[in-house]
Amino acid sequence: MATLLYRLARFSFRRRWLVAAVWLAVLAGLGLGATTLSGHMTNSVTIPGTEAQRAIDHLKERFPQAGVGGATARVAIVAPDGQKLTDPANQAAVERLVAALRTAPKARGVVDPFQARAISPDARVALAQVGYGVQASELTASDRDALQAPAIAARQAGLTVEFGGDAIQGMPETGATEGIGVVVAAIVLTVTFGSLLAAGLPLLTALIGVGVGMAAILTVSGFVELNSNTPILALMLGLAVGIDYALFIVSRYRHELSEGHEPEEAAARSGGTAGSAVVFAGLTVIIALAGLTVIGIPFLAQMGIAAAATVAVAVLIALTLLPAILGFAGRKVLGKRVRDDDRSTHGQRWAAFVARHRVPVLLVAVAGLLVIAVPALSMQLGLPNDATAAPGSTQRKAYDLVTSGFGPGANGPLLVVVTATADATTAATTQAADEIVRLGDVAAVTPAQYNAQHDTAMFTVLPKSGPSDKRTEELVAQIRALPVTGKAELAVTGQTALQIDVSDKLAGAMLPYLALVVGLAFVLLTLVFRSLIVPLKATLGFLGSVAATFGAVVAVFQWGWLNKALGVASTAPIMSMLPILLIGVLFGLAMDYQVFLVTRMREEHVHGAEPRQAMITGFRHGSRVVVAAALIMISVFAGFVLSDTTLIQSIGFALAFGVAVDAFVVRMTIVPAVMALLGKHAWWLPRWLDRILPNVDVEGESLTKRLEQRELEPTGR
Repeated sequence: MATLLYRLARFSFRRRWLVAAVWLAVLAGLGLGATTLSGHMTNSVTIPGTEAQRAIDHLKERFPQAGVGGATARVAIVAPDGQKLTDPANQAAVERLVAALRTAPKARGVVDPFQARAISPDARVALAQVGYGVQASELTASDRDALQAPAIAARQAGLTVEFGGDAIQGMPETGATEGIGVVVAAIVLTVTFGSLLAAGLPLLTALIGVGVGMAAILTVSGFVELNSNTPILALMLGLAVGIDYALFIVSRYRHELSEGHEPEEAAARSGGTAGSAVVFAGLTVIIALAGLTVIGIPFLAQMGIAAAATVAVAVLIALTLLPAILGFAGRKVLGKRVRDDDRSTHGQRWAAFVARHRVPVLLVAVAGLLVIAVPALSMQLGLPNDATAAPGSTQRKAYDLVTSGFGPGANGPLLVVVTATADATTAATTQAADEIVRLGDVAAVTPAQYNAQHDTAMFTVLPKSGPSDKRTEELVAQIRALPVTGKAELAVTGQTALQIDVSDKLAGAMLPYLALVVGLAFVLLTLVFRSLIVPLKATLGFLGSVAATFGAVVAVFQWGWLNKALGVASTAPIMSMLPILLIGVLFGLAMDYQVFLVTRMREEHVHGAEPRQAMITGFRHGSRVVVAAALIMISVFAGFVLSDTTLIQSIGFALAFGVAVDAFVVRMTIVPAVMALLGKHAWWLPRWLDRILPNVDVEGESLTKRLEQRELEPTGR
């Protein structure tokens, strides 16, 4: 491995014009594809095979006139203070509004609140509903503007009009605020290297990698419907790992130059040593992300594949384009000041301190993780709805108005579908409705509607509790458990039921996915470190990081701690997809630091250093890069906390906090403490396993011997 990467880096250095031209051609080609072939993305979250989704598919086939499955806008209408909507002037204004809503582009139908009797008991609040024949992802900004335009005249007539529903939600976007992370990364790189040129190289290669990855995703979106969060996750990871991998190689390149090697030889040696660590660090991230494909959740699989592909691009760029750019830069990356690696550093002093006080340091670090993890015991999972929208948004206002007029359950109606033979449908539907009315959390049941064949019926159940309430989830389970007449089938669907099913599916997939990712990565790390103890320690440390991160996410996004300081608009259950995404992404990033830090320790150990000294020396060489890498990742992820989308905010916060905990508490505190405590036993590997494991030579031991024996061909031009 090391020898192959040595030769690849040397080739890229020598043929730098060719390598640079190839990557620019790839970027240009994919950029052209992105501008000409990109398609619509969706913000809907569905999982084929769930009861709610099967019922929706059935209604589309048997009851298409019901319009189920398309985008929906909920229009809350409120009369002026002291008046009622049934007053002649107000009723006329509502009727004009409803008539105007029917002309909205792509609208399939509008439910008139007076005809549907969707008027609150005090006649002050009405609820109209606009149904679309297309999904929300197919609505443009002009479509949403046209839908809301009629509200201007209604408001001028004295009415309050607010809009909710998925038809109002636009696609999540990144803005200038996320660029703050890149600016912070540039500052960290400049401080780390003491050279603007050296600092600019990781940023340049990372941006090229992100450009390639994002352009490829946009091109693919023209052929496959992708979730709208897919490119954002790829952007987060592409920036973070792209900068980090280049940082690691550039740091090693500068070290090799300071050792007296010529630039070409220094680039080749960097590729053979640091490049090996980058390959295996990247593989752990790719394994974790690609593992999302085996849990049976399509939108997560898409996000995982897209992000894994972007990480793979970052690895390829670090191994090929970066050595080529180093060929253009030469010795200029050293700047005016070269750091003396032989002098005592903060990292060396910290490692020595941890080694001397390993037991108390280990106990304090583990206790701190456990304390932070306590809120995770109260985690509630859910999906975003209008209740989680920003307080000043029209979606949140509509949600609050509907709640005040009809109760919280009106924001989460349940759609009950009954399927039977034509002669049995009416009896089965009547029986189901009568039994549902007697359930404790039911506020109302609407009259049933039947399809033309009379073999499918549907009616709406309004819970007394809100869509994210535990009682609503229990009500859905109670309705699904009801017996029905004969061979009739009963199903519960609608947005609320769909969200419950998705959350249950994601929660059930979490442990199998964790086992899969940890198992595969354990095998990979065993190959890298030729030890069973080091991978075990790395895995346990990761679990501690995840638990602490879950605790922090619950404290901020569910309990509301520090939410104003962080710009979090509202508290709500944790996004259902967040835990499983966090497990995959954070595991890969955590293993990055494990590989970067511990490979240098093993390199010293392999070259004969005593275990304690190998830990300290390896920590001295690796800590500065790991600190810089962690600060860069934290800053990149933290920039996404400034997004106005709750899911992106929570992902950005979780990854930033998780990286901080894993890098500074686990990898730079617990790892050296455990290594000092175990000594040579940390590298224990059964002899029989040592014989059958292939030697991947991440530390470049065989490469070093071959170079010393001059077995490689000359490196001159």
